[in-house]
Amino acid sequence: MNLETVTLLLKNFNIQAFQHDLVRWFDEEKRDLPWRQNKDPYRVWISEIMLQQTKVDTVIPYFERFIEKFPTLDRLAAADEQEVLKAWEGLGYYSRARNLQHAVREVVSTYNSKVPNNPEQLGTLKGVGPYTKGAILSIAYGLPEPAVDGNVMRVLARILHIEEDISKQSVRRLVEECVKQIISEGKASEFNQGLMELGALICTPKAPSCMHCPVQAHCRAYEAGTEKTLPIKAKAKKQKSLDYFSLVIKDNQDNYLIEKRPSEGLLANMWQFPMVSKSDANATKLTEWFLENYGIKLVLKDTLTEIKHVFSHVIWHIDVLEAEVLDGELKKELATFVPQATFAEYPFPVPHLKIQSYL
Repeated sequence: MNLETVTLLLKNFNIQAFQHDLVRWFDEEKRDLPWRQNKDPYRVWISEIMLQQTKVDTVIPYFERFIEKFPTLDRLAAADEQEVLKAWEGLGYYSRARNLQHAVREVVSTYNSKVPNNPEQLGTLKGVGPYTKGAILSIAYGLPEPAVDGNVMRVLARILHIEEDISKQSVRRLVEECVKQIISEGKASEFNQGLMELGALICTPKAPSCMHCPVQAHCRAYEAGTEKTLPIKAKAKKQKSLDYFSLVIKDNQDNYLIEKRPSEGLLANMWQFPMVSKSDANATKLTEWFLENYGIKLVLKDTLTEIKHVFSHVIWHIDVLEAEVLDGELKKELATFVPQATFAEYPFPVPHLKIQSYL
């Protein structure tokens, strides 16, 4: 880290006045969110993991249900993974849930069920990156540690007039070092949450509400008239599109075939209706492919629906087909026939929840 750059950025910056204005605004205007009812580090941890790449309004009901089901670290550590994934169903990015449970189990076994307040110990837990670590340490324990997410990057790029690409790790480290220098020692929780809240409510990406900003007097981008051109951020790579068939297969007892996804990779250990890439089997060869890979002979019926689902890095296009079993014996591992009434017992990803709505 180039400390000279940090020193230059903070030259003539009134740190104490900025701290005062930001913290006072947060104390007066902060949203009433369920994870702010107290500073329990477990609740802070759960909320921060859920909030990664997910909007606050979406997270609120999930957080409340999750905390009700798993109110303590010990309850979450003891739960079956399928139960945890079911509680996370629809929230997406399911590796967050698996990593969270893995880390919670380590806290229970290694740290006597107490979330560490030591940066080194906390940072070794699975799924706890620099931002989550800083959020827990500052919000729950009041330690002056930076918690730099996308909102904070945007806010400080404008406040300090940083004209570098904020998608670069070097710039993130620069902002983290700036936060270390300007964070309120006695109000670290309010300071960090204030930066996040400012980015969420006022200093928004496309149309910042500068007239309502509590720290407008400190904002160099506003002074220069560049608040709408900062921050600078490289365009994301174009998402890859993948085309699939998904088969809704019913046997002669009105049971549906579902299968468990592999334990590694996208949507690991979730359940789905059988899927096959169109590059592996075109429509005319689909029943032959299924007989070879699943051991059962099908008759295809109607097209049920078409579904598009957008992940962060890939887009699924799924043609959903109805089918019935003619004969054969299911040989595919991790696949089973179940009645529709039991779907609620299995964690399904969103695309396959959508398919259920057509049955």
